[in-house]
Amino acid sequence: MPDGSASGPSGPRPIQVGPIRHDRPNLQGFITDAESEAALQAGLAGLLPEAADLRRGGIRAAYAAMQKSATPRILVVDITGEDQPLKALGDLAAVVEPDVCVLVIGEHDSTDFYREITRGLGAADYLAKPLTRDSVARHFGGFVLGRGPSSEAVLGGRVLTVTGVRGGVGASTIAANLAWYLGATLRHHTVLLDPDLYRGTAAFLFNLQAGAGLRTALEYPERIDALLAERAAVPATDRLHVLAGEERLNVPLAYAPAAAERLVESLRKRYNFVIGDVPFVPVPLHRDLLDIAHQRVLVLEPTLADMRDTLRLLALPAGPRQTQNAVLVLNRLGVSGGLSRRQVEDGLKVKVDVVIPDLPRQLRQAANLGEPAIAASAVFRRAITELARQVASLALLDPTAPEGPAAAARGRSWFSLGRASTRKAA
Repeated sequence: MPDGSASGPSGPRPIQVGPIRHDRPNLQGFITDAESEAALQAGLAGLLPEAADLRRGGIRAAYAAMQKSATPRILVVDITGEDQPLKALGDLAAVVEPDVCVLVIGEHDSTDFYREITRGLGAADYLAKPLTRDSVARHFGGFVLGRGPSSEAVLGGRVLTVTGVRGGVGASTIAANLAWYLGATLRHHTVLLDPDLYRGTAAFLFNLQAGAGLRTALEYPERIDALLAERAAVPATDRLHVLAGEERLNVPLAYAPAAAERLVESLRKRYNFVIGDVPFVPVPLHRDLLDIAHQRVLVLEPTLADMRDTLRLLALPAGPRQTQNAVLVLNRLGVSGGLSRRQVEDGLKVKVDVVIPDLPRQLRQAANLGEPAIAASAVFRRAITELARQVASLALLDPTAPEGPAAAARGRSWFSLGRASTRKAA
């Protein structure tokens, strides 16, 4: 299933933006737990002119507040712990204005429940806990900006780039093990892309021989589809492929303009996840890959030099598909002579998202054997699992699934659907 927005197979409903009213809040939320509130604040940061107005409480608190105050343009409600969530949402619909955009979060994680919320009741979207900054930005960000979820998130796989802020910080190992976790462990169709055709290590880390097609694909993008199908991607498992090269060092690459975009779009049609091991090198291929990714991951070690280069990379403009800042992975924490986590975060003025302790023996042994490091170290596996949760959370609804009987509800307003369900319940 290609990862996509949970907006269904027909794409997002158009968002009807009415005249601006100064008595109407932009966004309000009623959230039952601190962790979800923090994820929402982080995911919506930068999308609103002010901090999101999030209050503690669930859908009953939202119902009480909406009876007494103006309906916000966007209302986020938490149905966690509600015995009859559908009835509670119907009750809420009776007290809000008809054009409100309702975004729902909760603990239920099933396709049927998602369809009932979005198609039966007409909520704009539903997101299951646990929330992450990335999942909030990706699924709710478009609604906050007034345009619904982006079409890039509806169809095709998700593109992630892993970049070391300096050479030798372990970015290739992290990219390879993230790809292994998504493909071999979680069984999502995944491809690991290594654009360094001369000294890349993606194939080496899995004890594979690099294929012959990647270079030709980048030089002759009109031939990409046939090359990918027949020659370029080498299987590591039935759900994980590696797309890499091992070209002669004295033969330059004649990179064709826009070949990276053509390549990635072809891969997105075949894989749920495209993981790029993309060092920051001032060449068009690498810059293009960083620009067209949905999410960037930056890997640093606890040194002053790494902090300097992290700040420089964070200052780069985001690509058109990127709704949030890069995810930061602090690798080799605890290495002799290294800084503490607090020192790194104080210097960067941001929190790191994932921390990996110094594990030289386990990682070196796994690399020498051509095996995934997550199989050799439980600590490393937990870190990669957390990274996957941060950057690759999956939507509830398969965008390729056929329309169900409730699809006729699509396009009707939250208010009218909620009123109808309330009358029916009565």
